[in-house]
Amino acid sequence: MLQSAMVLWAALLAQNSAPTAKPNIILIVADDLGARDLGFLGSSFHKTPALDQLAKDGTWFKQAYSACPVCSPSRAAILTGRHPARFGLTDWLPGRADLPQQKLARPPLPPGLPLEAVTLAEMLAPKGYTTGHIGKWHLGGDGLLPTDQGFQTNVAGDATGTPRSYMAPFRDRQGNSMPGLEQSQPKEYLTDRLTTEAEKFIEKNREKPFFLYLAHYAPHTPIVAKKELVEKFNAARRPGAQDNPVYAAMLASLDESIARVRSALKKSGIDERTTIVFTSDNGGLCTLEGMQRPATTNAPLRDGKGWLYEGGIRVPLVIAGPGIAKGASNDSPVSGMDITPTLLGLMGEKPPEGLDGANLSNLLQLKKNEVPSEPERTLWWHYPHYSNQMGRPGAAIRKGRWKYITYFEKPSLEDGELFDLQADAGENSNRILSDRATAESLDKELKNLQKSVEARSMTANPSYRPGSPNAKGEIVLPAKDAHVTGVQLRYEPLPHKNTLGFWVRKEDTARWEFTIDKPGHYQLDILQGCGKGSGNAEVAFVVGDQELLWKVEDTGNFQNFVTRTPGKFKLEPGRHTLTVRPKTKPGVAVMDLREVKLIPVLAAN
Repeated sequence: MLQSAMVLWAALLAQNSAPTAKPNIILIVADDLGARDLGFLGSSFHKTPALDQLAKDGTWFKQAYSACPVCSPSRAAILTGRHPARFGLTDWLPGRADLPQQKLARPPLPPGLPLEAVTLAEMLAPKGYTTGHIGKWHLGGDGLLPTDQGFQTNVAGDATGTPRSYMAPFRDRQGNSMPGLEQSQPKEYLTDRLTTEAEKFIEKNREKPFFLYLAHYAPHTPIVAKKELVEKFNAARRPGAQDNPVYAAMLASLDESIARVRSALKKSGIDERTTIVFTSDNGGLCTLEGMQRPATTNAPLRDGKGWLYEGGIRVPLVIAGPGIAKGASNDSPVSGMDITPTLLGLMGEKPPEGLDGANLSNLLQLKKNEVPSEPERTLWWHYPHYSNQMGRPGAAIRKGRWKYITYFEKPSLEDGELFDLQADAGENSNRILSDRATAESLDKELKNLQKSVEARSMTANPSYRPGSPNAKGEIVLPAKDAHVTGVQLRYEPLPHKNTLGFWVRKEDTARWEFTIDKPGHYQLDILQGCGKGSGNAEVAFVVGDQELLWKVEDTGNFQNFVTRTPGKFKLEPGRHTLTVRPKTKPGVAVMDLREVKLIPVLAAN
């Protein structure tokens, strides 16, 4: 009896004195997944039961942000905990060359994440972690690959930001294969294959602590999914709503991946000591890229990928694992930069000095509905580029309820935008006039932050030639190229709109710069829409000292566009500016204006 008790006591003593097993870490990053794309985030069209369950099993953040509205900088921030502007990594790699219609030239980009940047993999490997990268890298090519940045293995990661192919064989048209995927099964789907590789990694390393970075290419363009999943979604068009069945099928495969990963953890008996983080690199793509229908919409958040509005930088963020509150949500504004210091904090490790992200581990251990006492947080973004999604170069800062955006083409305070996100999450009401002191304070703080990291600036574009004539000699000035002055007037990039809209103040104006090669008379054609009852606004179209007056016609709907011809201008060669200036506004809005065109005609007698 005594001997049995002594054996039991010895066993308990040994158990209590054994070192606590280090938690495994799986960081899953989707590509271009919007903040409203998942079921628990409000989507009724997309079906994501596994991700919805993950949110129930952990804590999710209602106001999570990426560090940039595009991918490479955000991924750098996630993996390092530092602001990407510190590395000069401010756009997707290698970025797009400057175009003649762009007034400013982009700053030079590095070839990738510099080797002196310390990644989470490099922080964990010395602590005994096996580190593996599976999926999209997009932070540099040879010499800057995952295996050069702390990952012991790499599958599918290279310099490219777009998958070489979603369907097997995983090669591009030039025959280049995705590393580690040279062999594949017929009809194999990339998301499924990456998940299979993740299952293999989990099984192989179940006896030791590991860090797995599973960076899915989905749902980045091209929008490609398995046919049998596409058929499960309604293909009817609902402009302005989530309605893309192929995109929905991509998310279904992504969701299945989450279920498979969690099942592999449970099968290996390590699910209770594994922390899972799920997020996206930027907001959802809501504009057209190629001929496919829009991927998604982020409504009620404004715009999407490539824009500094909420739709472009708000992302899902779920963290689940040992010691983390289950079924909890948190309203604190947080950033992808917080992931690295938070994971270290959950391990009981002190994050390295110099990180820009915050350790959120205290927020993850709150009881359900418990309100944290957190100091006011400042988040900021620096994007000195014209995006492929038509966003303009600028910077933004959020502090508490306020968000301020400044644009590098027009950096004056009066041309900035100020939003009260607590009252106006959709960023519909610019408060720059009514709350100028707040804007001034945020503008000053933003400039100091940019200076503190030596953020790179734009320069004048030496090849700037706006509004050049096409092959017919016509000058086409689309809404997306307009320069807006005022508070409410804006370019609305969603494909079913694609217009200058919200023209609710007659003090707001739009202008285009354009270039004339041949002198002569040019007919002004406008593509305008106007809602029922809002017609008859008088608008002036002005070039130099010439002015054409036009009374806007009611077209029955602001998105019902018709072509009208206010008159002609006589123009000489050189650069000119066309300004559209309302004189009256009898209805709720002046008009919507999709396009202005100058067509050469025979000179008047």
